[in-house]
Amino acid sequence: MKKEVQSVDQYIAAQPAEGRILLESIRQTIRKALPQAEELMSYSMPAFRYHGIVAWYALAKNHCALYVRPATMEPFLDELKAYSLSKSAIRFPLDGKIPLRLITKIVKHAAASNAITAGLKAKNKS
Repeated sequence: MKKEVQSVDQYIAAQPAEGRILLESIRQTIRKALPQAEELMSYSMPAFRYHGIVAWYALAKNHCALYVRPATMEPFLDELKAYSLSKSAIRFPLDGKIPLRLITKIVKHAAASNAITAGLKAKNKS
């Protein structure tokens, strides 16, 4: 039975060297873009939360992926054409360059959307 990873540091440390470098670059990019966001493990992946989950990221055998809600990805579809996409995953090849500026734009958009939604929920409660 595989041991459950308890922290982002443990998750990253458990990855192969090349993967650790990619994951750490994504991690630092999101930290810099959203210093107010909380870092946590969610669905066994590193994630950032700001009024809800902003993004998850993980390493797979052939790619590194950023996971966001489908609505978050929509405004960036033209910029994401070079990458393999699913409903909520943006897959970056392990031998390619990670688009850190684009990740910054995506997570800032997600955080802003979460904040708006949280404000609307709070307003509806009053």
